[in-house]
Amino acid sequence: MNKDLLLKDIAESGYNIGYAAKKHLATYDIVEKAPGWISIISFAFGVLALVVPELNNNILAALLLIVAYAVFYFNSYQDGRHKYSKVGSRLTTIFTTLRSLYYEVKSRDASANLDDLEARYRELLNESQSIGISKQIFLSDWYAHYKFFWQAERSWLEEKRIFTFWRDKIPLSATLIGIFLIIAIVYGFIRVVRL
Repeated sequence: MNKDLLLKDIAESGYNIGYAAKKHLATYDIVEKAPGWISIISFAFGVLALVVPELNNNILAALLLIVAYAVFYFNSYQDGRHKYSKVGSRLTTIFTTLRSLYYEVKSRDASANLDDLEARYRELLNESQSIGISKQIFLSDWYAHYKFFWQAERSWLEEKRIFTFWRDKIPLSATLIGIFLIIAIVYGFIRVVRL
């Protein structure tokens, strides 16, 4: 494989592996932290409902029970949560190793033999594909997007893999929900204006 193609391949795989690492760590974070936050919010709402009459109604209580039920969903991941952390950490290590490999390939002469670096790349790629966990928790995609695009250092990827705002940096489901909300708000506004 020539130098330019190997760099492009490493950057593409770097993106996939880096994002996968963040997704595993996002699942771990959500499973670890969400039940506590839901409990605190539910308790605070319950206490406030005792003293604020507007909060003491059946619809809000039903919504709170639905949200509190989510704790049972999060608890189904509790037994395996440390595996998500371990895999996410290992994928992060592979991601940073790929960055070093990328720069090593980049520093070599265009006519140099890259077989040794390509072999190392293939080993890292194979390992990353063998350790990933396919089952991830709800909303881990959104959190992983935040972790990858707003927290992680990824400038080396952008030399060969250009990220666009709407296509890459914002989850498709968030875009669709945003469009739906805008349509709902405009529709509601039109109905109010007609009255």
